[in-house]
Amino acid sequence: MLLIEVSEVTKAVAATSSRLAKRDLLAELLSRTEPQDLEVVVPYLAGELRQRRTGVGWASLTALPEPATEPTLEVLAVDAELERVAALTGAGSQTERRAAVQALFGAATADEQRLLRGLLSGEVRQGALDAAILDAVAAASGVPIGVLRRAAMLRGSTAPVAVAALTEGEPAVAAFTARVGQAVRPMLASSAPDVAAAVTKVGSEVVVDTKLDGIRIQAHKFVDPEKGLVVRLFTRSLDEITERLPDVVEVVTALPTDDVILDGEVLATDAGGRARPFQDTAARTATQVDPGAVGDRLLPAFFDLLWLDGEPLLDLPLIDRLTRLDGLVDDRHRLRRVIGADADRAASFFDEVVAAGHEGVVVKDPTAPYEAGRRGAGWVKVKPRHTFDLVVLAVEQGSGRRRGWLSNIHLGARVPTADGGGFVMVGKTFKGMTDEMLRWQTDRFTELAVVPEAVVRGDWVVELRPEQVVEIAIDGVQRSTRYPGGIALRFARVLRYRDDKSPAEADLLTDLAALRGA
Repeated sequence: MLLIEVSEVTKAVAATSSRLAKRDLLAELLSRTEPQDLEVVVPYLAGELRQRRTGVGWASLTALPEPATEPTLEVLAVDAELERVAALTGAGSQTERRAAVQALFGAATADEQRLLRGLLSGEVRQGALDAAILDAVAAASGVPIGVLRRAAMLRGSTAPVAVAALTEGEPAVAAFTARVGQAVRPMLASSAPDVAAAVTKVGSEVVVDTKLDGIRIQAHKFVDPEKGLVVRLFTRSLDEITERLPDVVEVVTALPTDDVILDGEVLATDAGGRARPFQDTAARTATQVDPGAVGDRLLPAFFDLLWLDGEPLLDLPLIDRLTRLDGLVDDRHRLRRVIGADADRAASFFDEVVAAGHEGVVVKDPTAPYEAGRRGAGWVKVKPRHTFDLVVLAVEQGSGRRRGWLSNIHLGARVPTADGGGFVMVGKTFKGMTDEMLRWQTDRFTELAVVPEAVVRGDWVVELRPEQVVEIAIDGVQRSTRYPGGIALRFARVLRYRDDKSPAEADLLTDLAALRGA
């Protein structure tokens, strides 16, 4: 298939706001895509590359050659070239990468350049995210949407599920299941303003987990016929970080099973076993660590069990999964929790957890299955203050002692729709920013600027690609006619930037609006 065919459809999808029209455009293209092209076409339609990282930065995309007049690029050839570019390393690799990018864009028409630029920068704005792609696959293949969604969650990727649906049909899609060594999309928690509201939302008797201020991990342990015993560790975004967490590998290796998937958190602790701040955990998980190095340890605290000894456990009630987890993992490496708590016991446990310096609690339904990739009523998080993960939509030039830095940030809450949704502005803040944070965000937001020249020109407001998540503390919300969401944040201040979360995991406008009644 020619790249221009994909480009034309993405352009048409971006031009319509109709969910059904988007679905039909995508379904028509998918139905005529050759099987060998589907693994590339599906992620392209979702605005993604098969290669998670290519090494091509935003700066490389600002000065491009004149577009070609005739379309000649084939999607498989483009994918192969990007695979080659992603693998470049060593001396001269940056020069070779830039030359390859110039050559690729020189062979692309104007519309193809637009698509390639969007794919490489992560900015294909067409409203055709995973949900829309799966709707289109359902329409083109006849496979029920519920079957497709579950398969994509368990597989951790939409493309192979789409390929199976379009080439083999429903039986092949229904055959997707959890598999040790293959990351599963994690179950997510919704929010509540306090413990009482969380218990009301979940049920009368609940499980209450400690909420650590760490990094979410998924641990897999299995025997490979060629490699022997293997441990793999994944983040919530399904990136593998095994080599960065030797302490966690040691703990998982020692478990009395060779066939397991665990869900948990990893936390940096000092020599006395005390938890370190989140920034320390994030910094230590960002790079590979020498197992013999002296410093804080990164240790796991597991809270769920998804697979054990050849048996998938996701559909079992939580209480049954916890019983098996307790029999497998030493309590030193499990989250502290209470089971069968009523509202009063849940509230007192919350107070204990907060007094111990932890982030809060997660109130859970003991009968709930593990709903991979879902944020529902089965898990509800509660923190001692109102904190939300929002997306930075724009930034303003600093003034006074902040002159020369990018300072005041515009905050957006997520508004999901069948087309994937977007973000609406709910407030601004410059509070809570240290000089170190200001330096970091100036560099970061210069990279995310929709128009890079806006920073150099000194434009007062610089629009950003909505990619950076920030954790904000607020005293509450109030009615507002100024912002399109109808609410405004009260006394917002920055707690930290969340590089471990994607914009799709930002908190909802409805979660914020619920505070008006809190």
